[in-house]
Amino acid sequence: MRNKFKAAIYLVIPIMLAYLLNTKFGSVPPILKFLNPFTGFWKNSVAIKQPKKSKLVLRNTKETVEIAFDDRMIPHIFAQNDHDAYYAQGYVTARDRLWQMDFQTRYAAGRLSEVVGVKALELDRYQRRMGMVYGAENSLKGMMENPKSREMIMAYTAGINDYIHSLNAGTLPVEYKILDFKPEDWTPLKCALLLKQMSAVLAMGSDEFYMTNILQKFGSAVTADLFPDYPFREDPIIPVGTKWDFKPLQVPSAPEANAVIQTSQIKTKQLEEGIGSNNWAVSGAKTASGNPILANDPHLNLTLPSIWYQIQLHAPGMNSYGVSLPGAPGIIIGFNEHIAWGVTNVAADVLDFYQVKFKDDTHSQYQYNNGWKNTTSRLEKIKIRGERTETDTVIYTHHGPVVYFKKPENLKMANNVPMGSALRWIAHDRSNELMTFYYLNRGKNYQDYRKALTFYTAPAQNFVFASATDDIAITANGKFPLKWKNQGKFILDGSNPADDWKGWIPAAQNPTVKNPGRNFVSSANQSSTAPDYPYYINWEFAPYERGKRINDRLTSMQNITVDSMRIMQSDSYSIFAENILPALIKAVDPAKLNATQKEALQVMNRWNKSYEADAIAPSIFELWTKRLFFNIWDDDFTIENIPMRYPSRDRTVELILKNPGSKWFDNVRTPEKETLPDLVFEALTYTCDSLERKYGPIGKGWKWANVKGTHVPHLANIPGFGSETLWNGGGKSTINALSESNGPSWRMVVELGKKAPVAKGVYPGGQSGNPGSPFYRDMIGTWTKGELYDLYLMNSPQDERAKVLNHLTIKKK
Repeated sequence: MRNKFKAAIYLVIPIMLAYLLNTKFGSVPPILKFLNPFTGFWKNSVAIKQPKKSKLVLRNTKETVEIAFDDRMIPHIFAQNDHDAYYAQGYVTARDRLWQMDFQTRYAAGRLSEVVGVKALELDRYQRRMGMVYGAENSLKGMMENPKSREMIMAYTAGINDYIHSLNAGTLPVEYKILDFKPEDWTPLKCALLLKQMSAVLAMGSDEFYMTNILQKFGSAVTADLFPDYPFREDPIIPVGTKWDFKPLQVPSAPEANAVIQTSQIKTKQLEEGIGSNNWAVSGAKTASGNPILANDPHLNLTLPSIWYQIQLHAPGMNSYGVSLPGAPGIIIGFNEHIAWGVTNVAADVLDFYQVKFKDDTHSQYQYNNGWKNTTSRLEKIKIRGERTETDTVIYTHHGPVVYFKKPENLKMANNVPMGSALRWIAHDRSNELMTFYYLNRGKNYQDYRKALTFYTAPAQNFVFASATDDIAITANGKFPLKWKNQGKFILDGSNPADDWKGWIPAAQNPTVKNPGRNFVSSANQSSTAPDYPYYINWEFAPYERGKRINDRLTSMQNITVDSMRIMQSDSYSIFAENILPALIKAVDPAKLNATQKEALQVMNRWNKSYEADAIAPSIFELWTKRLFFNIWDDDFTIENIPMRYPSRDRTVELILKNPGSKWFDNVRTPEKETLPDLVFEALTYTCDSLERKYGPIGKGWKWANVKGTHVPHLANIPGFGSETLWNGGGKSTINALSESNGPSWRMVVELGKKAPVAKGVYPGGQSGNPGSPFYRDMIGTWTKGELYDLYLMNSPQDERAKVLNHLTIKKK
């Protein structure tokens, strides 16, 4: 009996171990699968040396495709037709970035629960309720209606799927092994989802609930004073004095009186000041060569794998180089032999919430235009790993989805939206942004640029342009609703037709300028225009300092070169510090300071206003001003159950410089009457104490790069797959607007002319999404130093100007 028992134990234990080691528990991968020498993570290591020539038979190509991979493993695709160009783009992008593409589109679609289980359920619900899939479905309809964009997306999808079908358990990307799931077939909807996710990243964030609370708390006079419709200092994208060469449409009239909007207790996500992008173009009149030069550095949350994917597409009528979004065909930012283009975010108000009054708890009807209007329902089926599929019912009004009736308790993102309000968002509408990039990739002149922009809907972007014939231009471009002034600054009344969007600003009347007299164009997310533009786009944009610094530099610079533009992209001088620091130093009485504080004040007196990596002053200045703004506004704008926001940095600086005796400097929570010097002194002592506690005595621990802690995390925050802390400068108020994990996701400088383009670029990562590849993070060091690589616009697979490592030939049979 005992022997039988022992035999049973010996049999059961291995079975149990096999089960345990092959089963995923929480974030722990199935260990035996993960360590399997034939299929585990060992198989994801990549040899540095690759075969110089290789061939593939892929039956979904129409003709032979040649791909040259350069010394950074960037593919240069040479196809004989459009289908094969986009098919090959899909194939090689999937080969390098499949897991990234899969993860991002699952996130956008609200499908992470299928992979990680119930812990992602509320996030999936949020994405569905925000209408991400609904918007992607509408966009896809627009893409599929046009034969050119249909061919792009179908060929790209076929290329991705042929790569997916070539995989086995051993060759799966390592993240699939860690998370224990397999890729599914790609669909055109996923391409649309990726573009919707970019719209969400650049458009989400809403202040109308805060502003409504402020209006009800302080009244219209105070609200207008502290939250003005135009900043006191601005250097707009379209130069002041530009004439509007069109007859504007009649702007809708604002309603005489809205219904009383209920005070909201929702704490929405605010648009963070100091996160933004830069682009500019200079004409040949300002350059050493006499040729135009264009520069672009879009700033986004940094990740590994990199947000962008470098590629060249060469086919009849097209020879374009730049960066694509992994998961979408075409080149988003780039150049060809004739033109170059780049983008920054406009920050247009194309997302509004409407307070809705429902007839009863069935939510089948809502009040509208003195009557009752029927809602519609959309059933969202959410698959959950290890659990039953959940069906979530989302109510839609004519504005859009009612995101929440009951807010989930454990999802911070849910704080972005109020309960019982409907979302009107341009990203829900039918669109076809692919055609913009189809025409830009093939563009030859200014007319082609303008034609391409007519197809673009969202997210609204400042498209900068330069041509080999020395035209330069910039357009704040997107599909902008025709609004009455400040429509959307406060929460809107969902029952009043006067609050509905009333049409669209004609694309030809979007703010634009061509070949201005100053011989340059630029943008840094600041106001699109001066107040004389006849339409309302938004009431608040990014602070003006980055745009001011760019315009000051470009105004003074002559004999500009590609290299001087490269250096300017890493410029760390702060106009914000230039404006406010003298007033802060003047307000401090040195006699009241201890030794550390006196030394800190001396450091600030000597500071050159540049956010250099080794400097101590930026660390002091950042915390000092942040604490000062808190001291000024927190007592008035932090009230329990009435969420509000602070006035802008611009308005705060204006108050400090022009009204130092303002009542707002008094802390209403104390019996004493505080003054500006009191608040400045407290903020400085707080700053020194905080830095000393965290980093030790004033010295090398206080250096800006150490305090800022810039790094590039893994997209899913898998430990060990991100970068180390990087030693670089830059700050939110500088051209090099670099923070902890947000900054220039792609730097590009292009000079055009009669000869071949001279182009340079870099992003903080590498071409490969495989952490085991030498091309996973090989560009980070160059990016950190502010240097750029040569970008090879090859004319043939054998072009000797490029440093080609290997060639891949794809044949039909």
